[in-house]
Amino acid sequence: METHLRDASSVRSRQASHLRSIFGGSLGNLVEWYDWYVYSAFTLYFAPVFFPSDDSTAQLLNAAAIFAVGFLMRPLGAWVMGIYADRHGRKAGLTVSVALMGGGSLLVAIIPAYASIGAWAPFLLLVARLLQGLSVGGEYGASATYLSEMAQRNHRGFFSSFQYVTLIAGQLLAVCVLLVLQSALSVPALENWGWRIPFAIGGVLAVSVFFLRRGLQETPDFQEEIAGGRHPASSGLELMRHHPRQVGVVIGLTAGGTLAFYAYSTYMQKFLVNSAGFGRETATGIMAAALFVFMLLQPAAGWLSDRVGRRPLLIGFGVAGMFCTVPIFTALETVTTSFQAFLLVLGALVIVTGYTAINAVVKAELFPTNIRALGVALPYAIANALFGGSAEYVALSFKKYGYENGFYWYISAMIALSLIVYLSMSETRGSTTGKGSMLHGPSNPATQADAIS
Repeated sequence: METHLRDASSVRSRQASHLRSIFGGSLGNLVEWYDWYVYSAFTLYFAPVFFPSDDSTAQLLNAAAIFAVGFLMRPLGAWVMGIYADRHGRKAGLTVSVALMGGGSLLVAIIPAYASIGAWAPFLLLVARLLQGLSVGGEYGASATYLSEMAQRNHRGFFSSFQYVTLIAGQLLAVCVLLVLQSALSVPALENWGWRIPFAIGGVLAVSVFFLRRGLQETPDFQEEIAGGRHPASSGLELMRHHPRQVGVVIGLTAGGTLAFYAYSTYMQKFLVNSAGFGRETATGIMAAALFVFMLLQPAAGWLSDRVGRRPLLIGFGVAGMFCTVPIFTALETVTTSFQAFLLVLGALVIVTGYTAINAVVKAELFPTNIRALGVALPYAIANALFGGSAEYVALSFKKYGYENGFYWYISAMIALSLIVYLSMSETRGSTTGKGSMLHGPSNPATQADAIS
């Protein structure tokens, strides 16, 4: 009886430890994404500081270009940090990534204006975003792998969805900071110096998270890999030589999803101001409310995927996104009330939930432990750089040349291409025995063919 009680207590202790690790990893993810999204949230205020011009669209284009360049660094960050996390552990990768992010945020906070140092101002802004691009490139793979490996098999969809809960929470926190500063400071104050405050906050939070992540527990999958004498030999060559189809699947399933996510979330705030005619404060409020509901939907969708599978949710997003994107954006052009705009924005975000809530675990389920962080991070970062990071720039370019609705059709077309991948790929969730998923550690006989046959 005593032995049974001790065993039960030990199980509960391990479960509690895993939950604390998931919470700790998620909290760090929130701070990283807050730092990343603050740039987008405050672009309307700091763009004139770094890019003097009489044309507001031109200023936004220049700022969006640097936003996109940050995304171009993500594949490099994914490659370097993914290999690092595969060889030295998920915890080590998470710790390094948050240090890079914090450094980038603090740099943005102290860069002098163009009027003071000329072209050095946008150059230093670019350097800061390059550092953050390296960070986010590694963060996605490390955190997706960490959360997926720490979760129990029957709850992986639910727990891995917290990656996007914290991603959205970071974005929402950036928006909330914007709302507070908009109410506390005048527009001239925000444009002159107030926009620096959120970057300083992000840098300080990143320092705190650095120490938090150093105390995280390593995942059982990685521990088993090392204990079994199978030291990971992760590399880009290894990934492409042995897992080319999985790489193609990740790029294909990400392309439409990441474009839709950035179009419906980060670019949408500019769209509400620049195209729908709302004031900056009103647009910020609409996005804050819609993103909050969107955040709450992620665990529900993750839980559903644990019961019905990953493919039905991905296919649902593909079909709805392909047919509804153009009508939603077109309706937003002529919407007359903020509540109507909120409902339309929320409708778009509900659609993309079928992708956001589960994309991390789907990718993690495609790769074995020894190369999982790199396999998740690198192809995702490539697709993200090509389609997600360029979303604002492409949208503003369409607008500049007088064909704004071309962007709506572009989103629909990319979602349709991803839908083809969703329809052709096999279910990755796996059975209770693990068949169909590579997320089982080295002792499980699952094979690459089981994951995507």
